[in-house]
Amino acid sequence: MPLGDEVNATLDLSQATAKAARIAVIVAHPDDETLWAGGLLLSHPEWSTYILSLCRGEDPDRAPKFRKALERFGAQGSMANLDDGPDQYPLSTEHVQSAIRSLLPDQDFDILLTHAPQGEYTWHRRHGEVSLAVGELWRDGHLRANHLWQFAYEDGGGAYVPQPQQDTTLRLPLPESIWARKFGIITEVYGFAETSWEAQAAARTEAFNCFSDRASIHWLGGSGRVQTR
Repeated sequence: MPLGDEVNATLDLSQATAKAARIAVIVAHPDDETLWAGGLLLSHPEWSTYILSLCRGEDPDRAPKFRKALERFGAQGSMANLDDGPDQYPLSTEHVQSAIRSLLPDQDFDILLTHAPQGEYTWHRRHGEVSLAVGELWRDGHLRANHLWQFAYEDGGGAYVPQPQQDTTLRLPLPESIWARKFGIITEVYGFAETSWEAQAAARTEAFNCFSDRASIHWLGGSGRVQTR
């Protein structure tokens, strides 16, 4: 169930994370951690954070930038090299889970942060596949954590850059100083222009749907498999 049984309500962040110390952020691509949760991570330097990017581990451009982003976050992390070519061939859930389990240094965390089943914009297959893989690992106890938080954004079916969803468990307005640091990672570390889609998507409010009951994994849908377009 969502934290505190408060679906569609704003949670007080200090209450939701009072005992959180060990955080695993599991994303499809380098920069996803910044776009969708960078402000949250920058707001909590006391956390022990591990960031795993499942694609682009051998990308000579993106991989070094990811390592620099880790330094900005004060986090540890690693990268896999799952296929991320333009054809976006489907990856099996087992294949994605194997990559996750081989790279995470520990299987016990306070909070898991990852993509939502539908992703954050229209449409990237890998975001949905990562969400499914993490959700099943958490549901089955292979990744142990008190809470699973999914990024909560939408783009109106591609009509606009991703915006925080309105009906989320947690909405986090970022102080100007935190947002500026987040924006700096996108533009200075990852090198996106200030007018780029990525820079525009670096929202000043971050949003998450938060789960604490593994039985609530029904949100993955009847078959538990990602719908593709």
